Order: sequence, then C-alpha cells, then structure tokens
Amino acid sequence: MSVVNFRAWVPVERWREQRAVIAVLPLVGVIGGMGNFRRGLSLLSLSSRIEKAFKIKGLAGVVLAVNSPGGSPVQSALISKRIRDLAQEKDIPVYAFIEDVGASGGYWLACAADHIYAQSTSIVGSIGVVSGGFGFVEMISKLGIERRLHSAGEKKAMLDPFSPEKPAHVKHLKILQSEMHEEFKEMVRERRAGKLKEEEKELFSGAFWTGKKAMEMGLIDDLGDLHQVMQRLYGDKVKIRMIDERRPWWRQRFTVKRDVAYSDLGYEYTGSLMAAIEERMIWNRFGL
Repeated sequence: MSVVNFRAWVPVERWREQRAVIAVLPLVGVIGGMGNFRRGLSLLSLSSRIEKAFKIKGLAGVVLAVNSPGGSPVQSALISKRIRDLAQEKDIPVYAFIEDVGASGGYWLACAADHIYAQSTSIVGSIGVVSGGFGFVEMISKLGIERRLHSAGEKKAMLDPFSPEKPAHVKHLKILQSEMHEEFKEMVRERRAGKLKEEEKELFSGAFWTGKKAMEMGLIDDLGDLHQVMQRLYGDKVKIRMIDERRPWWRQRFTVKRDVAYSDLGYEYTGSLMAAIEERMIWNRFGL
C-alpha cells in the first residue's frame, strides 16, 4: 500500500488556502473597569484571549472585531501594545473591523491593526479626551446635608462632586487631558502614517464620522464585512476561529452565588447601577 504525499501534488497556493486560519478577537464594550458586577475591556481580562489568538496552528491573520465607544486611555494603550507586540513577534497581519462604533478608545484599539475596515454607517473617530461628572453642592444644601471632607494634601480632594468647583482644579484636569490627547494623536500619526487625508485640526477635534466619511479622511482603509474581506484575501476555504471567553462551569456557578450573596447590600447594587448608567451614557454619545 503506497502512501500519497498530499503536499507533493497539491499546489502550494491551494494548500496554504486550505490551511489558512483567521482568529477573531471580539473587543466589545466600554474599556476599563465598570464597577463590582460589570467588567469592561482591560488587559487583565483580555490577555489570555489575545495570546490564544496568536497561538493557533495555521494562523494567517488576527481580526479585531471592534464595537466600543471608548473608555480608559490607559487600558486602550495597554491592550493595543500587547496586540502589536505579538503581531510583530509572530509576524502575523492584524485586521480591525469596526461594527456599530469604534470611537475614542475604541478607535485606539482599531489602530492596533495593520488594516482597518468598517461599515458605511459605522461611527468612527472621536480622537480626544473627555471627563464628565456631576455637581451636587446645591442639592445637599437644600436637603440640609453637611459635607464633611478631610484630606492630607492640598489637592487630594480636587473635583469632589459635593464641593464647589475651583478654577485651579479644572486647570489641572485640562493639563492632564491635554497630555493624554497628545499621546492619542501621536499613536494615530504613527499607525496611520501616510494614510491620513484631512487636516489634523479636524481629525483630532474629538468629532466622529460615519465609516464612509472616515474612509475619505484616511481613518480607515476600506468598507467591508469581515467574512467577505477574509474570503477575498485568503480564499473561500478560510477558517474563521472565534476567540471568545469560555469560563468553566464551576467559575460561572461561583459568580452567580457571589452575586446572590451580596443581594442584601444596598451599596453593592448602587455601585452596579451607577456603573450601568455611566456605561449607558458613554454609548448614548454616539446614538446607540
């Protein structure tokens, strides 16, 4: 009985096509921690999945399925750096597909890719830094509540929502925002070098656009669907491997019990509710 050498008679191009595997890493949600019961995108929560994506046998490329309105600039930078480090180490191309929104930190994540795609109606951009909050000074005064705040350090309690806002504190915050914005802009300049087609004043204004307009401005490379683009690049037999978060049954069970155990603690639910409201407001900025 003779043994047929498969690779000896199958053309190299066709053999590679059959072996091509694309790992899809979903990057969905607000970036950063979102309270006790809600977990946003962070390097800690994504690290194992990122590494798993780059270890798949026959890997031809990694896709970032981005659907995020942004969040923590620190976590955006950490996640993106880890992806870039592995892409360079493994010499694997990275593609980003923006779904509903890839804005602010979400666009930062997309820039970890070598090529960025979106739908014509996707929301793209918002290259800026924003901080939001509420002031409750008059409210607690009307309720007859006395604010007692003690700190060591002149600026330790700056921007406290129950204290009057001070110009010096706002100035300090704006300096921090400016520094973060410069980091963001520098990253976009580096990752989109030679591709940007609009004045920086407009690109980095914090505005956001549809995917069609973003392509005209050079913020993305093209419009397209994940499966269609991958089939065009790697052939109809390309294998799409989703890298999702699969927790063992015992961990899921523990999580449920932990949530029930805290059900009588009002402050736990309050924190979770506030986190949900904050997350909803971030998505609402983009009409979602």
